[in-house]
Amino acid sequence: MRFIYTIVLLLPIWTFAQNSDTYQIRTIAFYNLENLFDTKNDTLVYDDDRTPEGKDNWTIERYLQKVEHMSRVISEIGSDDNKTAPDVIGICEVENLRVLEDLVHHKNLSKFNYGIVHFDSPDERGIDVALLYKKSAFVPVNFNSHRLLLFNLEGKRDYTRDQLIVEGLLDNEKIYFIVNHWPSRSGGEARSRPFRLEAAKLNKRIIDSVQRKDIHAKIISMGDFNDDPIDPSFKKILQVKKNYKNLDSISLYGPMEKLYRKGRGSLAYRDKWNLFDQLYMTSTLINKQKQSYSYWKVGIFAPEYLMDPKGKYKGYPLRTYAGGSYIGGYSDHFPVYLHLIKKNKQ
Repeated sequence: MRFIYTIVLLLPIWTFAQNSDTYQIRTIAFYNLENLFDTKNDTLVYDDDRTPEGKDNWTIERYLQKVEHMSRVISEIGSDDNKTAPDVIGICEVENLRVLEDLVHHKNLSKFNYGIVHFDSPDERGIDVALLYKKSAFVPVNFNSHRLLLFNLEGKRDYTRDQLIVEGLLDNEKIYFIVNHWPSRSGGEARSRPFRLEAAKLNKRIIDSVQRKDIHAKIISMGDFNDDPIDPSFKKILQVKKNYKNLDSISLYGPMEKLYRKGRGSLAYRDKWNLFDQLYMTSTLINKQKQSYSYWKVGIFAPEYLMDPKGKYKGYPLRTYAGGSYIGGYSDHFPVYLHLIKKNKQ
């Protein structure tokens, strides 16, 4: 377990005005960094391809460019509304703490003074999830990593990513963040579906355990779920609702389903857009209360520079590698985000 935390002076909070009222905005984001590996060969995981001698010819120059690209994107997510980098961001497909430190200390992000919550997962490729947070906005007080135990048809263990939960104070208001990277669709969607259903059950158990202690707990779950908002993991197991009306006290609300039904997505495959990268929340974040954070809006961050500019995959996310060749792009996923708002005191 690795955790980085220091105390710093508070930075200004961006606000916007509406009908003479002013609101504080906090941006919560998620980004799949598409294999952010260092260049060293770790003998305990299958990272051989991402080394200078490996199939990908993963040199220090390519690694540094990847960090440059990822840090730039993170610094801009949601900035059209908030004019600053995200306050809290969940990420996946990172190899270890070292690459996270290189990321947050890059000149594109260093001024925001991000802290890191990270655990090593048992994933066979060595990729983990993590939570980055502005120390001026969020103070973690409790965090844990929940193991997802999976077994294939032969009864052999299938090692995958843990689910990370972080409890903390967002401007002195308690909130929980869960970071996910569910099992992929390798072998086909139907064949791999049971693994994601198990991941959804674990996610629900985590949420239920928090709500048993505090029925009013505010929880945001985010990640690369390798499932769309309409898939069984969301509709049958988690029972995430697309309509915020008539939610009960323990309901889960998924604002991204409306984007998906409009044809929006965070990644594309065979001429079809998927919205695997999602954020959903407890109903306690929908009820707008005075001096308390509530949900405002959600979005997919897809500026033109993150898109393939030409050819068969024009408009798709511009990847680091494509067809086995290095093209020096960003990620095969677009980031997603939501804004929380709170009315300022008069």
